[in-house]
Amino acid sequence: MPVICAEDELVDKVLDGGRISAADARELHKLPLEMLGSLADARRRAAKAGAYDGRGNEVVTYIVDRNINYTNVCNVYCKFCAFYRTEKDGDHYVLTPDQIDEKLDELAAGGGVQVLLQGGHHPKLGIDFYLNMLAHIRAKYPGINIHGFSPPEFNHFSDVFGMPVREVISKFIEAGLGSIPGGGGEILADAVRDRISPLKCNSDAWLDVMRQAHDLGLRSSATMMFGHVESLDDRIGHLGRLRDLQDETGGFTAFICWTFQPEHTKLRAETVTSAEYLRTQAIARIFLDNFENVQSSWVTQGPEIGQIALQFGANDFGSVMMEENVVSSAGTSFRLAAQDIEHLIREAGYEPHRRSTWYQLLD
Repeated sequence: MPVICAEDELVDKVLDGGRISAADARELHKLPLEMLGSLADARRRAAKAGAYDGRGNEVVTYIVDRNINYTNVCNVYCKFCAFYRTEKDGDHYVLTPDQIDEKLDELAAGGGVQVLLQGGHHPKLGIDFYLNMLAHIRAKYPGINIHGFSPPEFNHFSDVFGMPVREVISKFIEAGLGSIPGGGGEILADAVRDRISPLKCNSDAWLDVMRQAHDLGLRSSATMMFGHVESLDDRIGHLGRLRDLQDETGGFTAFICWTFQPEHTKLRAETVTSAEYLRTQAIARIFLDNFENVQSSWVTQGPEIGQIALQFGANDFGSVMMEENVVSSAGTSFRLAAQDIEHLIREAGYEPHRRSTWYQLLD
């Protein structure tokens, strides 16, 4: 009888669809990259097998959307951010309704179906600014979903408006909010958050916004920004907290991870390699057994690594992203048109399909 080592048992556990522990995840991190990628691909195929009339394993999706950062004024001064400005800076701004309309006209003309609406934590914008913006977008662009405001923004709104988070979310839904992005998660470990963004909401508050939103019927994405001051255990702990909340609510549509971009920021860290990005995404796909979708991060990694990530657990290629300001402020400026994305997906052996925010095929 052949000797079965711990690695063999763990591989069998992954291939059999078993839920892995934090200790298992640490062991997976030690595997050869190619083997880990194969395991993540197996989990991806299991997760997508029943999707799209049983054709989920042949399909890779993407979305046509646009980021609109309605203001760059922010009073939390995150050390990893090169985008924020104070009101004393000459290049600070708050977009006017006409400026937002101009951007959305371009999005609609390009077949876009989602706007990612996020901004800094502006200390002086009241609730009417946000409700009017949401209502205007919903009325003028009914075919575009408003995917807006990260959990730290909602905690900021609660403080500025003097209103419970749940009430803020409810009012935003009434005004037109359709879903919530997973921004501001960084690493859901307060020791890390205290070092990189001490004025931003803590991890429990981030998770509670998502819990409240899911309870009110909104879906959301989940994210992780890694490669700064966190440890491997911090990353695994982050995944564990996401998995626990997904067990509770089922409200997350997808997971996206990306690497810290250091240029023009106050935070200094050794640049994470593409191999480590792929390794981390693969572990996330295996660990997050209750997430159907994992998104490749070509915006930070570049098109080629984004394409390779499809063999490491990702089933979605993200978005055309007609505009992106936050990551590009830190020195990363990859851009892809829809035809580029579709070419990369086909070249990897899959069928490209446009999707909605909720991963419904549109073509």
